[in-house]
Amino acid sequence: MSHARRLLRRSRPLFWLYLAGPAIVGAVYAADAIDALAAPLVIGLVGYFLVPANVFLYGINDVFDAEIDAVNSKKDGIEERYEGDRLTVLAVATSAVLGLAFLLVIPARAGIYLLGFLILGAGYSTPPLRFKTTPLLDSVSNGLYVLPAGVTYVTLSGTHPPALALLGGWLWAMGMHTFSAIPDVEPDRLAGIRTTATTLGRRGALGYCVACWTAAAIAFGLLDGRVGALVAMYPLLVGAIVVANVRVDRAYWWFPAVNSAAGMLLTLGGLWQVSHAY
Repeated sequence: MSHARRLLRRSRPLFWLYLAGPAIVGAVYAADAIDALAAPLVIGLVGYFLVPANVFLYGINDVFDAEIDAVNSKKDGIEERYEGDRLTVLAVATSAVLGLAFLLVIPARAGIYLLGFLILGAGYSTPPLRFKTTPLLDSVSNGLYVLPAGVTYVTLSGTHPPALALLGGWLWAMGMHTFSAIPDVEPDRLAGIRTTATTLGRRGALGYCVACWTAAAIAFGLLDGRVGALVAMYPLLVGAIVVANVRVDRAYWWFPAVNSAAGMLLTLGGLWQVSHAY
């Protein structure tokens, strides 16, 4: 049981909805009836992005960041340090194989998004690509968080999601990644790791987040003004954090709740549209 608990901690339960949430939103906005959301394939995909995909993504990260994490204070709390256990490697491999297995049952177009997620997820931490050590590329590659929405959207609708939705989601993920990297600036610099956050510094990185989230709000706003207004709260929140002189290391832990609330509003809006379609 101790091994299972450690593996669950490694999958970052606090962040499970960062992948499963987009999968749910994609399904809701693609559905033409409420019943479509109960399809076994849709439930299976959401379930995959809820736990196994997080084991895959964060497990790879922990394995290749073991040396850096040894001096990272974030690992002293709710996160887990990798110390060479074989269970993590096995779980990561199993999660990757499970993801590839979905390619056999989802539409080919949906497979593009799933493969994109797996490739970017592995390339972010794994040499020789290791996107996370290249400023800007570390941020851009984290658009992978919007790809679960593409998987479920295409699976249900047979068509690609609106380009503005993909662009807005990608920009939002870029901002969120850099914001989450700000608490790691000192450990990354000590380890000789260059990221967007270490290059820009804390204040510059906050400005970058504001720029990404503002651009995301504009993209979503061109698609739907209500969604644009919802995303516009993110740059405003950064402004409030700066004015209130709150450390990003502390504010960082607010965002799972903030993002979950935003995702819930998006989901409820989509469900309302589906239920009133006829």
